[in-house]
Amino acid sequence: MELRLTEIFHSLQGEARTVGRPTVFVRLTGCPQRCVWCDTEYAFSGGEKWTLESILAEVAQYGAGYITVTGGEPLAQPNCLPLLTALCDEGYEVSLETGGAMDISQVDERVSVVMDLKAPGSAEQHNNRLENIPLLRPHHQVKFVLADRKDYDWARFMLDQHQLAERVADVLFSPVQGQLAPGDLADWIVADRLPVRFQLQLHKLLWNDARGR
Repeated sequence: MELRLTEIFHSLQGEARTVGRPTVFVRLTGCPQRCVWCDTEYAFSGGEKWTLESILAEVAQYGAGYITVTGGEPLAQPNCLPLLTALCDEGYEVSLETGGAMDISQVDERVSVVMDLKAPGSAEQHNNRLENIPLLRPHHQVKFVLADRKDYDWARFMLDQHQLAERVADVLFSPVQGQLAPGDLADWIVADRLPVRFQLQLHKLLWNDARGR
């Protein structure tokens, strides 16, 4: 069993519920989406093939208890599913970062799914797989990356229409760096009293989005 990987590295979690926590990142190669603000285009192609056993061995050497499987779009590789299960079986806490266009129904129940819903400004709204929303569980998270007020208003509508705050542990609102002022997004959230978590990407603040950090 093999997967194509762009990188494995140890850092601090940069976003979502476990922000700041030491984490091993397993970044799979390939993505069917092309968000206009994507910050990991280097993971679209290339990479190297790894066996499942070699991935587990590499992860183990860092001694971290938390693992994030990310991409690209990790679910674009079918062997992502047994990888997630194997990591859980090893006793790790595991999260999966997925762009929301792929079916999450077969993801191991122990995994914390962090699922994007793509706003209009991403140019990928049409690929949102809304069939995933009923599959969300209380330990999952939903993320909105927002470029402007139009994106925010759309996200607010989705939050209400699908009762996302009642479905998952956290709904995350994040501004696109360099496009939406963080203070503006924070003010909107407070003014509208939204039951969401505002977030900035910690890795960009600390290391200016350097690869492998």
